[in-house]
Amino acid sequence: MLDERRNPSAPQADPALIAAFRALPVANISDNLHRIVGAVGLRPFHDGTAMAGTALTVRVRAGDNRAIHEALELVRPGDVIVVDGGGDESRALIGEIMTSVARMRGAAGFVLDGAIRDLDAIARSSFPCFARAGIHLGPYKNGPGEINVPVTIGGMVVHPGDIVVGDADGVLAFSQDIAPALLTATRAQTAREDAILKGIAEGRYVGAYAAPAAG
Repeated sequence: MLDERRNPSAPQADPALIAAFRALPVANISDNLHRIVGAVGLRPFHDGTAMAGTALTVRVRAGDNRAIHEALELVRPGDVIVVDGGGDESRALIGEIMTSVARMRGAAGFVLDGAIRDLDAIARSSFPCFARAGIHLGPYKNGPGEINVPVTIGGMVVHPGDIVVGDADGVLAFSQDIAPALLTATRAQTAREDAILKGIAEGRYVGAYAAPAAG
């Protein structure tokens, strides 16, 4: 049962780490998380701009956005507002006004396990917004809700202060503690894949499962 917890925001991740992860494909980061971490069923509704930032988490009653409005008063530049709406698609939790406020305050994006509206405006925007669905029906504003507590987004647990990344392939989150090692591994994989793609462009490719050449 939801209560009214309002916890302090967690320390933000190193901006250099955030910038580095924003430049990497989410699919490659996922591969180096053993391919078991990620939100299922969420997709980008904006223009596809990549997202990375520190999680400011919100948990709401289905179809109610009061706690999201309160979280907008706490958002810091670089925060990703991660909203556990229980996967409810019956009412939009945010729209153009709330995404505009978040952008004005320097947020890195919105991730919602729920619905949004004003889809045309959000589709034209470069401000990252990932959600489960779109619908015209607006939200209730009665609460309850919680801020900066562990939440579940599309089956993925997100803790306050986690690093959250997203691109056209979807969204994932991970602890700041593992970020440096994960960054090194993902960069190495990306470099290998870039070399493979370069070879393909030059007309040479050996399949990943091909037998080695004799002698």
